[in-house]
Amino acid sequence: MDPLEDPEGLDDKAGAQRRALAEHARFVDANLKRNYTANFIHGVLGMTGFRLIYAPTIIPAYLLLLTGSTAAVGLGAALLQLGATISPIASGSRIEHRSHILPYAIRVGSMMRLMILGLSLTGYFLTGNVLMIATFACFLLLGFFTGAQRVAFQMLMSKLIPIRKRGRLQGYRNFAGGLIAALLAWAAGNYLIADEWLGNGYATTFLFAFLLTSAGLVVLKTMIREPAAPVSRPQMPMMQRIRQFPELLQDRDFAWFLAVQCFSTMARVGAPFWTIYAGTQLGLDGALIGGLSFVFLGSDTLSNVLWGPLGDRFGFKIIYVLALCSSVAGVTLLILGSSAVPIYAAFVLLGVGGSGWMLASTTMVLEFGETQDTPMRLAFVTTLEGAIAASGPVLAGILVAVSGFQPLFFIVLAAQIAALALLIVKVREPRHRAPLF
Repeated sequence: MDPLEDPEGLDDKAGAQRRALAEHARFVDANLKRNYTANFIHGVLGMTGFRLIYAPTIIPAYLLLLTGSTAAVGLGAALLQLGATISPIASGSRIEHRSHILPYAIRVGSMMRLMILGLSLTGYFLTGNVLMIATFACFLLLGFFTGAQRVAFQMLMSKLIPIRKRGRLQGYRNFAGGLIAALLAWAAGNYLIADEWLGNGYATTFLFAFLLTSAGLVVLKTMIREPAAPVSRPQMPMMQRIRQFPELLQDRDFAWFLAVQCFSTMARVGAPFWTIYAGTQLGLDGALIGGLSFVFLGSDTLSNVLWGPLGDRFGFKIIYVLALCSSVAGVTLLILGSSAVPIYAAFVLLGVGGSGWMLASTTMVLEFGETQDTPMRLAFVTTLEGAIAASGPVLAGILVAVSGFQPLFFIVLAAQIAALALLIVKVREPRHRAPLF
């Protein structure tokens, strides 16, 4: 072509981009088995450890033991989320221009695991107010690195695993990891915590979580083969990139998806108080913590066998809808029930809903818009979730202390119903409107 007819070299640029995308696709296919296996093993080990931390059973009970206050339980959950509010945008701006993400992901993943080790060591060696302050500091930093890791690891998965296989990978990974986590949570409640292993059963549980998650990170670092990014944004100052956020909202489906995420996150603010409420009805001890952890994580685990393949086949909007329906039913049972059967059934439904929500919400984000905007879409969603989840537990803890659990559960139920209505009416399945990667 005559340069005068194409002074910008646009055809050459488009051709180079097509060649880069084709080369990226070939690399992904050639290394798919290895990368799929690495993600699976890392996910199983990581999920086993992290679910011991993030399940709405062990940490709330630990904080109640330390402080004797439901407001402090809310503060601990808020600090976890506050940290996760601060870091995602910084993480997105650090990786969206990078050709390779794995080194950054390993760094933030390592720091996250060190915070879990910190929870263990403070439990072993500190007491009184110093222990409480150190625990809250670990929560804040754990949340910070969790937010950064979420953006980096989700972006890494979007580079390595084709969209047609992401649901099954996450579903089977969550099944295997959740099954182990459910057994370990039961053992932790009934043996480690009840018998105070190594002098502090909670600290020993955190130590196990650290060892498992660290083993998963080693597998990821040694096995992953990461291709160069086929397209990326030019590097720019973070504040300048933040000012471009309104451009992401021009996609109306993504904008309404953010609204759904906000309401569903408001609903999850009640999670730290489910176990505390169950304890007021049934007596809070190690056996109850172990039993509730087992049914919550077990139902979460088993449902992933359905969620993953179903999402790959039909898209993840239907998973999100069904997950919200399950959570609505679970909270309703908590409101109505006061004996063991409805409370345990509620934890089953909440586990099913929680796993579907996590799988659908994180996967749908990857399917909106342009590939080069994926890190900032992840950061935007994670920051909004974190902002709500940081303020919510403190207010929820105060509400419970003043008015009891029922008003909180009614607010949670209303938020879930609002999220469900907006999702059904306003958000189209992104799989049906976007080109597959």
